[in-house]
Amino acid sequence: MALSEREQKLLEEMERNLLAQDADLAKTLRSTGGTNQSAGKLVAGVLVFLAGLGLLILAVVLQVAFFGVVAFLVMLIGLVVASANFKLPELPKIEPGQKSNFFEDRWNQRFGNE
Repeated sequence: MALSEREQKLLEEMERNLLAQDADLAKTLRSTGGTNQSAGKLVAGVLVFLAGLGLLILAVVLQVAFFGVVAFLVMLIGLVVASANFKLPELPKIEPGQKSNFFEDRWNQRFGNE
């Protein structure tokens, strides 16, 4: 069900106010990008993967090796498209003179052994 123009404007105003009040949230949202684009690529990738899986099963039933290779490539393309928008978390920046071990720091933060 689509939103009316008034509801869309109200939603946009609420979003602007929320981003203006919370700087950390605004920074996080800017770094992750648009969710609609990510969701669309994820759905398309999953559908292509499932189509490739169906083709692979058909290739096994028909016992055609070349068709199986093509089906596998279709599955691989689906996985690449589905995972294209995922970002790994950034590691903390270490200054040139500073010696630090990321995993040791995480351990210390988690268990309070600073």
